[in-house]
Amino acid sequence: MSTATHPSEGLTRPDRRTPPPRPAPPGTGRGIGGRVFTGFSHLFLVVWAVMVIYPLLWVVMSAFKDDSEVIREPLSLIPDRLHWENFSRAWGAGHLGAFFLNTVLVLAGSVFLTMLLGSMAAYVLARYEFRGNRLIYYMFLSGLTLPIYLAAVPLFKGVYNTGIVLPLLGPNSHVMLILVYVAWSLSFTIFFMHSFFRTLPDSIAEAALVDGASHSRLFFSVMLPMARPGLISIGIFNVLGQWNQWYLPTLLMQSVAGEPKNQVIAQGLIELSVNQGYRSDWSGLFAGVTMAMLPVLIVYVVFQRQVQSGLTAGVSK
Repeated sequence: MSTATHPSEGLTRPDRRTPPPRPAPPGTGRGIGGRVFTGFSHLFLVVWAVMVIYPLLWVVMSAFKDDSEVIREPLSLIPDRLHWENFSRAWGAGHLGAFFLNTVLVLAGSVFLTMLLGSMAAYVLARYEFRGNRLIYYMFLSGLTLPIYLAAVPLFKGVYNTGIVLPLLGPNSHVMLILVYVAWSLSFTIFFMHSFFRTLPDSIAEAALVDGASHSRLFFSVMLPMARPGLISIGIFNVLGQWNQWYLPTLLMQSVAGEPKNQVIAQGLIELSVNQGYRSDWSGLFAGVTMAMLPVLIVYVVFQRQVQSGLTAGVSK
């Protein structure tokens, strides 16, 4: 007689073993050394945040004080009363409005030309092989090693002599300052965009050329839009560097008949500190500094994600 078997007999039972342990999060299970390192890093970040935030907050809050309060309680963050007239005085009597307009005009021309010429030169040097390619590239890079202070005397003499023949390119000219800014920013722009263009895929460029696109059409319609993260990043660097530039405008843009004419905002902030003769206008100076740094701060806050993606795009590709 055969013995009946249960339907479940002979089937493979499911594995009831316990799952492997999940990995511990970083910083745990490393003993005392790991906890000490984590605590030290957090403390360092807190100290660094205070060192960055406190000066900015101090400048903004000092803009709402009067001169006596600035001198009497220089480190205080809470003014006795909000003096909004400091901003109007800095904008009008301190000529900050004219300085602001001059700076925007200069930056509009210089940043546009820097991005256009720098990206074109970087693209050719990165994507095309020809005799002298590396020599030209290293000549551009050599501009990063020259301090601007060493070129002050020849730069001033060159601008002064050029202005004798072409007044539009002489001292106190916006066109001259735009060209100087472009020459000053071109080396780093080419260096940054050169490495970025080398990461772009060759297959897309080859497909565009097969479809009949010219080299200029390939650059402006295909490769340049692909390099948008890098363009945004280096564009913001150029805006920040040229907005805060003080030495070149002071060297080349002088006041005419004692009145500021084509000077930029960095020079205007110095004028604010003595715009009332021998009496220093500290409250107006803080108000001017606050208005000068707000556009830069807004630009960075709005485009910070694009800056980070542009800096890491060349590594991730």
